[in-house]
Amino acid sequence: MQFFQKEIRLKPHSRGFHLITNDILNAIPEVQQINVGLLQVFIKHTSASLTINENADPTVRQDFESHINKMVPENQPYYRHTFEGADDMPAHIKASLMGASVQIPITNGALNLGIWQGIYLCEHRDRASGRTIIISAFGN
Repeated sequence: MQFFQKEIRLKPHSRGFHLITNDILNAIPEVQQINVGLLQVFIKHTSASLTINENADPTVRQDFESHINKMVPENQPYYRHTFEGADDMPAHIKASLMGASVQIPITNGALNLGIWQGIYLCEHRDRASGRTIIISAFGN
């Protein structure tokens, strides 16, 4: 069994859903040494999240952003955590709904994603700095 782990800082992204699959793969080329295993990607933040979805049509990412903003709107009178801006509390809720990690099978040295799947950074803040990601790969 082999274990590899990297911590990387992604460049700042605008609010929205962004494909980061290549950033992940570029950061941990050791995936190629694993025949059967798992890749776990974890984000160390409470106002951004990760998910896996369509990697081909960018309108999917736009629709995700539109829909989640309707599900979790800003400026609600019941929000108490507001001192960091109108987008902050909704960002925490969105991050909890979407999740802080994803796991992907590794098969024959490559991520075993579906043909149309990619890893998304879900940036829920209007003005976020870069995000820190922990990438762990393990297997035989």
